[in-house]
Amino acid sequence: MEQKKSKMSILINGIIKENPVLVLVLGTCPTLAVSTMAVNGLGMGAAATVVLVFSNILIALLKDVIPEKVRIPCYIVVIAGLVTVVQLFVQAYFQSIYEALGIFLPLIVVNCIILGRAEMFANKNSVLNSALDGVGMGLGFTVALTFIGCVREVLGSGSIFGMQIHSIDPMTIFLLAPGGFFIFGCTIALVNRLTKGRGVKRKSFGCEGCPAASSCSQAEKAEGGCEA
Repeated sequence: MEQKKSKMSILINGIIKENPVLVLVLGTCPTLAVSTMAVNGLGMGAAATVVLVFSNILIALLKDVIPEKVRIPCYIVVIAGLVTVVQLFVQAYFQSIYEALGIFLPLIVVNCIILGRAEMFANKNSVLNSALDGVGMGLGFTVALTFIGCVREVLGSGSIFGMQIHSIDPMTIFLLAPGGFFIFGCTIALVNRLTKGRGVKRKSFGCEGCPAASSCSQAEKAEGGCEA
């Protein structure tokens, strides 16, 4: 069923209100792993955005053709093909970013943000709206990774986008997992403060939004459905 939302609200929805990292808390693993430098966060966000936009477009185009029982495997095949193209492009033209992102670039295939938007939005909406949703969610993902990367790089390396800031003494803990979790938590708290807690609540994650909902038994759904 086509969701009745304005084009602008679909576009900006993923930046703040339903930011995939800071509100929905999806894609936490690549967020913490690659956000040690701002340029890595920007590169990862850009790659994921390209995959997200084109996967949404293709799935919206094919939603009436893909059989219901095999829709998730079909989504993964589409996403995997796009990730392969993006990975080869980055390897060819942005070698330093390719090496910095490492295994997390091909792992975009199983990024829950991309699969989640395919199931929750592109499968139910028009091509244009799906493309706008992909752009908005991708921008939200990129902004979150870049911001966290900027903070961690400034505090952990005393630089920003590779440019040294001589007045700051590096605290290398912010380049490690504990510092990453700390900055991540502080950023989520900041977003909650700015939005006054009006982001998507946990109750919004029902069975209807879970890609594995069709495999759950009725008893599991009655007990509270799938975990977010």
